[in-house]
Amino acid sequence: MSTTAVSTPTYMSMRDWSMLVLLGLLWGGSFFFARIAVQEIPPLVLVLLRVAIAAAALHVYLAARGPSFAAALPMAGAFFGLALLNNVFPFSLVFLGQTELGAGLASVLNATTPFWTVLLANFLTDDEKLSGRKLAGIGLGVAGTAVMIGPGLVAGLGGPVWAKLALVGAAISYGCAVIFARRFRALPPPVVAAGQLTASTIIMVPVVLMTGGLATVGAASPAVLASVLALALISTAVAYILFFSLVASAGATNASLVTLIVPVFAILLGALFLAERLALFELAGMALIGSGLVVIDGRLLRPRA
Repeated sequence: MSTTAVSTPTYMSMRDWSMLVLLGLLWGGSFFFARIAVQEIPPLVLVLLRVAIAAAALHVYLAARGPSFAAALPMAGAFFGLALLNNVFPFSLVFLGQTELGAGLASVLNATTPFWTVLLANFLTDDEKLSGRKLAGIGLGVAGTAVMIGPGLVAGLGGPVWAKLALVGAAISYGCAVIFARRFRALPPPVVAAGQLTASTIIMVPVVLMTGGLATVGAASPAVLASVLALALISTAVAYILFFSLVASAGATNASLVTLIVPVFAILLGALFLAERLALFELAGMALIGSGLVVIDGRLLRPRA
């Protein structure tokens, strides 16, 4: 690694911010769709369906519109590394941790991903260094997530240490994945998304075959099957194209900020479509998260002549 620092733009462009917010909406929707699908389909089977259907859809897209997936073949080994860091390891750790912890605490621990990303990027990259503004903004965002969870967080603070470490491990794995994804910046985002999801599918097939559960898919209701398709096509295939576009244009640290936005949209979608009530503390948490993103962006805080 070169020791010469490379300068990057101080601020994310409006296009980057738009992609970040849209990605937060799509991944927030994944909780909405998964909440419906997991009622009839086991979690590991749902993970396999999610990545396999998304991979198939992206391959159809690439065959019809291009570019060619052949560009990914020389980096096949790296795609398996990305699949492990971005899907297999964190998904498994989250499932493991949530056997003992509530969803509220899990969401807060997952929201620490930008913190781990900025620390790792400081040591592993030449162009994404620590700054007080980034740390302050991330701190506000994590605090906002904690406030937004509210009483659900307080109720779930118990549980064994190993379960909490599993969730922290998932956040660190996501942070490593965002930095690892930088090596694919020369490839078109749809190719990177298809490569990662294809590798994830190859890894998950034997896992699901060993655990069983595929028979549940045939007995699933139309609403559950529709949720699986939405989860795979919208919250995975389209979302990962956006994610890898964001990594390429805004950097690892900025792309990881999406984990602060995801809980906001997950709660808003639940309120809109699942008749879940929106409490005052949730609105306060959203305001804190918004403040954290403003601090990270920095433009509104600049001294004006």
